[in-house]
Amino acid sequence: MAVHYHCRHCRSEIGTIDSPLMDAERLGLHTLSAEERRNMISYTEGHVHIQTICEDCQESLERNPDFHELDQFIQ
Repeated sequence: MAVHYHCRHCRSEIGTIDSPLMDAERLGLHTLSAEERRNMISYTEGHVHIQTICEDCQESLERNPDFHELDQFIQ
């Protein structure tokens, strides 16, 4: 099972963890609420896809707090 991290705003791939030893607890996913899991995690063909935020988008949000109102602010 591979775990793929993607930025929820710009859709860039942040990284991948491909280890048979990974589980939800080691990844910290057990700390998410049910709603956060629905919004952030998807499963396809035995892989886990997690939406997070990349450093570039985080910096943009810090400089432009109004962007928090938008689902996607980078075109």
